[in-house]
Amino acid sequence: MALHSGLAARPVLITGGAGFIGANLADALAAEGRDVLVYDALLRPGVEANLAWLKARHPRRISAVTADVRDAGALAAAASDASAVVHLAAQVAVTTSLADPAADFAVNLGGTLTLLDALRRRPDPPALVFASTNKVYGDLADLTFRRVGDAYAPEDPALLAHGIGEDRPLDFHTPYGCSKGGADQYVLDYARSFGVPTCVLRMSCIYGPRQMGTEDQGWMAHFLIRAMEHERITVYGDGCQVRDVLDVGDAVAAYRAALARIAQVKGRAYNLGGGPGNAVSLRQVLAAIEAIVGHPLDVRFEDWRAGDQRYYVSDARRAVADLGLPPPLPWRQGLRRLADWIAESRGRPTARQAAPG
Repeated sequence: MALHSGLAARPVLITGGAGFIGANLADALAAEGRDVLVYDALLRPGVEANLAWLKARHPRRISAVTADVRDAGALAAAASDASAVVHLAAQVAVTTSLADPAADFAVNLGGTLTLLDALRRRPDPPALVFASTNKVYGDLADLTFRRVGDAYAPEDPALLAHGIGEDRPLDFHTPYGCSKGGADQYVLDYARSFGVPTCVLRMSCIYGPRQMGTEDQGWMAHFLIRAMEHERITVYGDGCQVRDVLDVGDAVAAYRAALARIAQVKGRAYNLGGGPGNAVSLRQVLAAIEAIVGHPLDVRFEDWRAGDQRYYVSDARRAVADLGLPPPLPWRQGLRRLADWIAESRGRPTARQAAPG
């Protein structure tokens, strides 16, 4: 474990804080004058750059522990003085969970339980906000969808209008779904059984600056990077599957609101996504990316992957009401902003800079 000291006591602890969402959240909290302790194993390619960016921007506010959530001693030490915790660290890929279910379990469920128990044993347990996933609702195979152009749409008009609500029965599919779903339930139960003030955010597809997209996670950034590099994009399924995408700035606002309102929202789970207004199919995103990069894309289609949902759109009305969230950023605007960040991070002109004057 490597500890970088220099913080005042009782920082906000962000596990997975050098990751995409974590770095954006740490930046926002530090900008408002809060000390942040980033806890990250730095295993994902590119996250070292996120941590260096954070330290350069907030040298007096950001400190870091380089350790894994499976290291119970390091995790308990990091949590011992935290004023609040946002638990983002996770094994994030369904494919990885299928290849190594035991490791997936140890990180996602074991690490979460270790953290919860460390907080429970404190005389003053701090708030914990947990990053859960829409995968807790399974593949939604009982619902009926129809294809409308390049996108699936539900037959149920209420589902089409509002999306999947928190009253949807839980249905864990794949080891990833089981480990994240189990952690989700432990987080909620520690509020009920032990009085730890916890809140769960079941996220849909989050995208935005500082995302290092791969084929297994962060698909919007992955598609953009492949398109900019003139590389082939592989789509699993027919590309008509729909997700409600949410810009990371809106996700950060939700986490900050959950921390600020923990007394009102403790013990509750919320669906967090772009909602019906930001529901978009993979094919529609690919068409928008083609317009941004200005050249045809090389796209190949492969078989569906295990547990993939043909349609998932969050009913985020409860989160909007309880957390006071603003309307989300329109996805086309956010996609262009992400494209500009990727271009700038690679030393290339943005779409606006490349356009003829």
